[in-house]
Amino acid sequence: MIALTRRYRFPAAHVLAQTWLSQADNERLYGKCANPNGHGHNYGIEVTVAGDVDPGTGVVADRERLDALVQARIVDRFAHTLLNDDPAFQQHVPTAEHIAELVHGELEGPIAEECGARLVRVLVVETRRNRFETGELR
Repeated sequence: MIALTRRYRFPAAHVLAQTWLSQADNERLYGKCANPNGHGHNYGIEVTVAGDVDPGTGVVADRERLDALVQARIVDRFAHTLLNDDPAFQQHVPTAEHIAELVHGELEGPIAEECGARLVRVLVVETRRNRFETGELR
C-alpha cells in the first residue's frame, strides 16, 4: 500500500459565533474570530489517499482526477467566500475542525469511485500555529 498526499489552497473568510450566544459570550469563546464582520484565512488543505499501486500505470491514484475532484468540490466552492454563507455551515460554526470534517465527507465517496483509492486523511492548515486533521490518524 502506498499513500499519496496532495496540497491545495483557497482564501476564505468566516465568523465564529453561536447564534444563541451574545456577542460578548461569543468573543469570550472564540476571541477575535467572533468579529461579526468576519476575517479571512489562506487555508491550506492536504488530502491523503492510499491504495495499491496499479500495475499498468504505476500510480496509486490519477493525480489529475484527484486534483479535479478537490478543485470542483472544495476549492471552487469555498474560495473567496464567507464560509458562514455555505449551506453546510448553517448548522455548524465554520471552525477549521468542521471544515476538515466537511472536506473529508465531500471527498471520501468520489475519491473511491473516481480515483480507485481510499481517502485516509484530510489536514486543514488555518494559520502557522493551527492544523486540524481527520481521517485515519496515526
